[in-house]
Amino acid sequence: MKTVTIFGSSIPDAETEIYREAQSLGRRLAEAGFAICNGGYSGLMEASARGAREAGGHTIGVTCEIWPSAANPWITEEVRTRTFMERLLTLIERGDAYIVLPGGTGTLAELALVWEMMNKSMLSRSVGGRKPLVVMVPYWQPVIECLKQEIKLAERSNKVKIPAMDIVTMVHTVDEAAAHVIKGISGVRS
Repeated sequence: MKTVTIFGSSIPDAETEIYREAQSLGRRLAEAGFAICNGGYSGLMEASARGAREAGGHTIGVTCEIWPSAANPWITEEVRTRTFMERLLTLIERGDAYIVLPGGTGTLAELALVWEMMNKSMLSRSVGGRKPLVVMVPYWQPVIECLKQEIKLAERSNKVKIPAMDIVTMVHTVDEAAAHVIKGISGVRS
């Protein structure tokens, strides 16, 4: 079964719009036949797992011994890791595609690591190559725009083309994110 790894904040609760959107995302991906993998805890991790489980889907939570919290109740398979770096790598290795929802520094670390692994072709060697990487705008747009400065610097210095920006797909809604991933993994129109 193909798996979509979803990164996002642990803070939003069921009363927030982004929680409901993440829940809808999980549901839509599960209905399309994908397993959902995430960090396994609260917030948008819980929301995407909840949506997937409500649709009868399989959910994987990658938790870590450094935090005493248990996986949220919507996780059907918990993968317990020893360290934060092991957790990050496990989240990436499990994914056939990645969706980055709003989040803090943990989500930024996840985005940065998966992006850099694809940019430097490390993902090809470890888990099979370039895969869909979808980020939500306007939330992550400032980060993306900041990193585009390197491209401008390379162009002025007559350096080779920097492929990093070609790796990321920016979308405005979770429906767009789901559609892009479904098409990117399975070639199926959604």
